[in-house]
Amino acid sequence: MLSIDGYHLPVYDFEAFKPMLDFPKAGRVKVINFWATWCAPCVKELPAFEKLYAAYHKKGVEVLLVSLDFSDQIEQRLIPYIKEKKLQSKVLYLDDAHGNTWIPQVSEDWSGAIPASLIITNEEYMFYEQSFSYRELENELLSLQPNLKE
Repeated sequence: MLSIDGYHLPVYDFEAFKPMLDFPKAGRVKVINFWATWCAPCVKELPAFEKLYAAYHKKGVEVLLVSLDFSDQIEQRLIPYIKEKKLQSKVLYLDDAHGNTWIPQVSEDWSGAIPASLIITNEEYMFYEQSFSYRELENELLSLQPNLKE
């Protein structure tokens, strides 16, 4: 845990993060987005994830924003961004420089480019190396977990 200016940012290496990739309990969904403040498409799509969290967290959807910012930018860029945008989704910092080792464990299809996202239900593990609009993200979520429409 890194604490700066009253903000507490959870910090994980990949081994500590890896259990978050497990299938959730029935009726729960994990939406995991890999992003960084220096990535313009990532920053552009973050409001879609925040809107998804606001709309579905009470229905069992967990949204996790996994920052891949550079370690020297945490204090000057990442935490100020989180505070300024008042992000409500859970944000953590993945501090593991061995991407060539852990990226294929997230998905064999991942080139390492961001933004990249996962939607994990108790039956599906879907990987996306793309940007999402809110509509696209919600449609994908509902296609995998149609009972959320209720």
